[in-house]
Amino acid sequence: MNSKRTLNPLCIDLDGTLIATDTLWESVLLLLRQHFWRSFLLPIWLIKGKAYFKYKIAQDVTLDVATLPYRENVLAFLQQEKNNGRTLVLATAATQKIAQAVAGHLGLFNDVIASDAHTNMKGTTKRDTLKQRFGAYSYMGDSNADLPILQAAHEAFLVAPSAKLLKQTQCPPERVFSAPKPRWLTWLKALRPHQWIKNGLIFLPLVLAHQLLNLTKLENALLAFIAFSLAASAGYVLNDLLDLAADRAHRSKKHRPFASGLLPIHYGLPLFAVLVSLSFFVSLRLPGSFTGMLGLYLLMTMSYSFYLKQKLMVDILVLAGLYTHRILAGGIAVAVPISSWLLAFSMFIFMSLAFLKRYVELLQQHPSRKAIKNRGYEVDDIEMLASMGPTSGYIAVLVFALYVSSETTTRLYHSPFILWIICPILLYWISRIWFLAHRQQMLDDPVQFALTDKMSWLVVACIIALVLLAKFF
Repeated sequence: MNSKRTLNPLCIDLDGTLIATDTLWESVLLLLRQHFWRSFLLPIWLIKGKAYFKYKIAQDVTLDVATLPYRENVLAFLQQEKNNGRTLVLATAATQKIAQAVAGHLGLFNDVIASDAHTNMKGTTKRDTLKQRFGAYSYMGDSNADLPILQAAHEAFLVAPSAKLLKQTQCPPERVFSAPKPRWLTWLKALRPHQWIKNGLIFLPLVLAHQLLNLTKLENALLAFIAFSLAASAGYVLNDLLDLAADRAHRSKKHRPFASGLLPIHYGLPLFAVLVSLSFFVSLRLPGSFTGMLGLYLLMTMSYSFYLKQKLMVDILVLAGLYTHRILAGGIAVAVPISSWLLAFSMFIFMSLAFLKRYVELLQQHPSRKAIKNRGYEVDDIEMLASMGPTSGYIAVLVFALYVSSETTTRLYHSPFILWIICPILLYWISRIWFLAHRQQMLDDPVQFALTDKMSWLVVACIIALVLLAKFF
């Protein structure tokens, strides 16, 4: 290490450089989640200047800096520089509150320079401050906003720079730190397409009414499926944006695109708006009442993301209700009435799956944690969930058994007694997934587990075969 590098303090940017996210956007999203009505003050704060805007948001929320997506290669380099006696300075446009919290958490920095209520420490303002404070300095940054600071620096260090930034930086970078670039698969992962299988419930009214060969109704069901899939993806994007800290504390959810920093979070809200717009555009070809059901679905998912998911038992009922809502919407799209048997069965079976989702989350909690972050459940609730979940599933099977004995089944099926065989198959499947969950052999998402579980596919195939036999033989 040469002496010049040792003498010059190394000033490090925070957003996009030290961490793979933006603390201002993180704070705005946290404000939306924790103090929704105060978010209407954001335009007023912004009119008073960017520095005041940041300061006011920081007064209302507190970021969990321990869970932020730090760049490990940058941290390793900074630790090495510190060990060699280098002065490290966190120089960021984030507020003092956030910068001091990050510095305290990492224990790497000798000094902190950040924004306050009157000064936005960015661009030329940051450059002039560093020159006045240190004279000669080295700087590590990542964006075009850092360009004047990099051009005045004795040494430049770049983190995941754009080609434009590399070209415009007059001082050849001493070192360039790479970072994963988002690919189209990353964007697709953010939409969670594997969850679209839930929207297959839209076809259920058409299938149970034995009108699957009606091409007009089948086309409407397909359009309804597309509309709900787009709306569901919008809901998942919003949920991921509002649940960043909780996801980062989770064993598997921390790898989600927004939580991990693979996708910039400021793309999230525009993506949400595009998906919602496309969803309603597709629904225009369907009855107006279906569009109303689609809007109600979005309202329910947004309410769940903002507030209801934190409420004990309410979240379970909402999750189960969202499944049943898809069936109702499918019936409206194809003009097929929904039987009370189907509604009762779906409510109980999906309550069992919702209980299972929370049960698995509790099992995966670290022993030191007594509750799921941003949820209404504690580890001691495991036994209650383990009791209520299978029971709900068994009640669903009871509803199905009563349906098989009803006059409706006699009219629709040539050999309805064959449907009785489905009951033990359902009992087996429900019991099995709860046993696997208890043994911690299941992922956090029961739907994702079912998609990769051969036995679940076999169960579905057997049920379809039995329904066909009951219908035609």
